[in-house]
Order: sequence, then C-alpha cells, then structure tokens
Amino acid sequence: MKALDELTFDNRFARLGDAFSTHVLPEPLDAPRLVVASNAAMALLDLDPAVAETPVFAELFGGHTLWAEAEPRAMVYSGHQFGGYTPQLGDGRGLLLGEVYNEAGEHWDLHLKGAGMTPYSRMGDGRAVLRSSIREFLASEALHALGIPSSRALCVIGSDTPVWREKQERGAMVLRMAPSHIRFGHFEYFYYTKKPEQQALLAEHVLNLHYPECREQPEPYLAMFREIVERNAELVAKWQAYGFCHGVMNTDNMSILGITFDFGPFAFLDDFDAHFICNHSDHEGRYSFSNQVPIGQWNLSALAQALTPFISVDALKETLGLYLPLYQANYLDLMRRRMGLTTAEDDDQKLVERLLQLMQNSGVDYTLFFRRLGDESAALAVARLRDDFVDLAGFDAWAELYKARVARDGEYSEEQRRKRMHAVNPLYILRNYLAQNAITAAESGDYSEVRRLHEVLSKPFGEQPGMEQYAQRPPDWGKHLEISCSS
Repeated sequence: MKALDELTFDNRFARLGDAFSTHVLPEPLDAPRLVVASNAAMALLDLDPAVAETPVFAELFGGHTLWAEAEPRAMVYSGHQFGGYTPQLGDGRGLLLGEVYNEAGEHWDLHLKGAGMTPYSRMGDGRAVLRSSIREFLASEALHALGIPSSRALCVIGSDTPVWREKQERGAMVLRMAPSHIRFGHFEYFYYTKKPEQQALLAEHVLNLHYPECREQPEPYLAMFREIVERNAELVAKWQAYGFCHGVMNTDNMSILGITFDFGPFAFLDDFDAHFICNHSDHEGRYSFSNQVPIGQWNLSALAQALTPFISVDALKETLGLYLPLYQANYLDLMRRRMGLTTAEDDDQKLVERLLQLMQNSGVDYTLFFRRLGDESAALAVARLRDDFVDLAGFDAWAELYKARVARDGEYSEEQRRKRMHAVNPLYILRNYLAQNAITAAESGDYSEVRRLHEVLSKPFGEQPGMEQYAQRPPDWGKHLEISCSS
C-alpha cells in the first residue's frame, strides 16, 4: 500500500496542449474535512485506506495543496444539451488534477469537482455543494457495486465555505476517478469549431490509449466507433434492467468509454414507471426513463456526425444500426437472469413486457419485486407477490405463463434458484429518500449516515443483518422528492 506522496503521475491528456485544456489551480475550501471515502476506490490507486483520516488528505482534496507532479487542467468541450447545441462548455467547476497509474499499470484520472471557477464556468461560481457531492459519491460507488459501468468516487470533502443556490449551503468537493473523462462533446467541439488538426490529435489519443485493440483492424476509427456503440448499448441496457435514470443525457455527459458519469438529478425507480422523469428541470420529459434507449442512439448519432472526417457516412450509419439490436439482446439477457431463467425462448420479450405493464398499472416496487421473486419457488413467490397487484386476473394469467416458463427452463433446486436470482437482484439500492436522509444528517455535521449507507450499498446483493431499514419501500414523501441540476 502507498502513502499519498507515493502516487505516480503520467499526465497524458495535459500533454495534448492548451487547445484541449487550460491550466487552473483549485480554489481551496475553508476548513476542509473528510465526509466519506471509498476504500475500494482508494485500492485502485494502491492507497492505504488509513490515509483518508489524515489532515493532508482533506487538504489535498479540499484544494489547499497539490502534488508536485499534478497538472490541474480544466478541459474544454461542447455538447448537445436537451437537443440543442451549445458551442462551448467545458469543466466549469471541475479540474483534471492529473493521471495516476497504479501497480497494475492502470491509468486513473483524478478529477476534482467543485474546485472553483475556470474559464468555462460561464455564469457559475465553480463550486459544488455538499448534497450534490454526496449524491455523486454514493451513485458512483453504488452503480459499480451493481455491475453497471461507472466512474468511481474516492472521497467527499466538506467545508465551511458558503455557497448560494436556492439558499445558502456549504461547499464541498468530490474526487472522481475514471480511465478517461473525455466525452462525446470533446469531439463535437473540435468538429464544429473546424479544428481538424486538434480533432485528429484527439482521435489518435483516444484510439491509442483507450481502444488500442482497434489498431489491428483494417479501419481503426470505425472499429473504435463500433466498440463505443457496443459499450453504450450494454450500458443503457443495464440502466433499464436495474431501473436507473440518469436524468441529463446531454452529449457532454456521455463518456467516450461507455461508462456512467456526470451525476446530476439521477434516481433509481421506486414504483415501476416507464415514464418516470427524475429531473425536475426536464419539463418535456426528454430524459425520462423509457426515453433513455432512443436518446442513447441520438447521442451516438451526434458523435457519429463529429467523426465524419475519419469514417464514411455509410459505415457510420451501418454501425449505428447495431445499437438497438445490441441493446435489446443485452436487456433481454439481463431480464431473463433477473427472472431466474437460464435459457432463451422466443416469447420471453412478451413475458417481460406483460410483467412491466402490470407493475406499471399497480405501482409495484421494481427492486423488491424481483428480489422477492427469487426468495422461494416460482409458485410460492408469485402467490406471495400477488397481493401487490391491482389487476389480479391479469397477474394470475402472467403467473401461469411464468411458472410454465420456469418449469421448461430446467431442473434445479429451490436453493440453486435462490442463489442465482439473488446474485443479480439487489436487496439494497440508492433510493432518493435514503440519500436525502444521509444528506440531511451530513448538513448538520453528522457523517455517520452517509458512511453507513455507502457501506450498505457496496454489497447490494447480500443480506446484511441489522440493515433491514435500507431494504424497505420508501415512505410516501420519499417518492416525491424533486431533484434538479442545481448543485
């Protein structure tokens, strides 16, 4: 295990030059203090978890000091926001401190969010508040624990720095990690500003560092785009299968690696609702739960347009055509596993669709239904779950189809079924009301709840004695929390 001063930097993105980012120093927070840290994320940097409790840890990630090898840069990019193109965005409150490589040879961006104003802050103050920093930390680590590709979060640092949003709040910083923070919007920026040399340099950078296997293909850039399409189809399938709503799927929030990042007004479904809108500011429902599938394709189309200098339009269109079939295959595979099925049949899609419609009409808790479906035999499970549904005749008809389908799937014991289903159906998810409880406590100076919730969510599939309250349906107030982009 390493100490903080033993990290090894290799700032590859910074070496691209000033056309890609601007050197900016973080603005320190007043009285920085540790709110929560992730031991699992620290392990990715070979860091000893004990260093999180040292004063220098809060000073580093609260903007007071830097490693000599760090090169803090604010990245420039553009993007389509709610369907409209914004010519210049960029890191308005975040800084890429540098890239660290671990003993396994993996590179990790250290990106400090809430670090103060940059040339890309526009009308903002460059700060992040405690509540949004806690939400991003919890979401990053919870998604990873579920097996959903995501950026990681090392820590949240709180402070006494006042920040004004709808009211006065306290400033905070979250240190997030990813192999890269390059977005679709990076390519759009150089494409629309007509800077072919920089765009080519960016494309080479991404290809060489993040998709080196594509170099072996006859058309490396096309192979890279295909991989990006495949990764995003799989990512969105996992979002949909586990009921995760991103909330702001702008192209500047889409990773070139196909991971979830830039958490804002996200939410996990409580009661199943295909039309759920988690972003209070999304008045048209562009980024509703069900719209995430077509928006994923729309965003890939925007990236494809920016890649036309490197790839023929026909080849781009053909590759884009792979997205929906790949999404459907990934999604159906996940849903089969969530229902305890190990084989495939042609009518499985209809079986899933019928169930979701019944859940929609009855306000059934999405996560707990699938968890309880695997608690015992199919016959006993559906008998116990029946009372959650309003349309009893409709559910009974579905239940008969489901039991017959399970019977055709193969011979296995009730214990085998339970283990297999519980391995993919979480008991604990990051519900909005749980996050809000942790935030309320943290804003009063009590960080124990956010730390406890983080620990629970790091093991979402296994039962944790004494933590039953984290596996309950939310109270009514917890289903109606309004989350916006304000942070």
